[in-house]
Amino acid sequence: MLTVCYAAKGGSGTSVVAAALALSGSGESVLVDMAGDAADVLGVAAAGAPGLAEWFPSEVDASALDDLAVPATSRVGLIPSGGGPVAGADGRWSELGAWCSRRHGTVVIDAGTGDPPPELCAAADAVLLVIRPCYLALRRARHLRTAPTGVVVVSEPGRALSSGDVASTIGAPVVARVHVDPAVARAVDAGLLATALPRRLARELRGAGR
Repeated sequence: MLTVCYAAKGGSGTSVVAAALALSGSGESVLVDMAGDAADVLGVAAAGAPGLAEWFPSEVDASALDDLAVPATSRVGLIPSGGGPVAGADGRWSELGAWCSRRHGTVVIDAGTGDPPPELCAAADAVLLVIRPCYLALRRARHLRTAPTGVVVVSEPGRALSSGDVASTIGAPVVARVHVDPAVARAVDAGLLATALPRRLARELRGAGR
């Protein structure tokens, strides 16, 4: 099961949502970090570890990605972004997408902000736009080329726009509504998200990647 998560605007919560989907998956899971924040969000020591930035310009095939995985928990591995920009070319995005889709269990890609590579979207079972009900974020999302299969709305008090407004604007169903929760911020700040995922967040995301 391959899920690609992306945002139209920074600060939407994509890295936390992607990490939570990987952590709450059944069986073994892999989180692929294109954005560069996953290790910090999970509380995993991956500084200096090779990752996607090193794999893309190399000549090794996708099987080498297994060797790059850093344990986040006993059943969740993290493939770090690596020590530089993540930039694919010459069919490498397709190779990455094929590798992800062949794996057993759950694979979640944190694709960061902006349009994810189309080759990854083509290989995915679910392409999720993570967005706050914010006019500026919706405006940017409308200008992206990617057509998500679903939307994860990060709900916060005081917003005038509803989940229905988001769904109708994006043209995709809201598959999860995640509330801004201080428990999530505390878990991330303490480096404990991987080992102490807040139950409310896991519950609100249940089924979002299916």
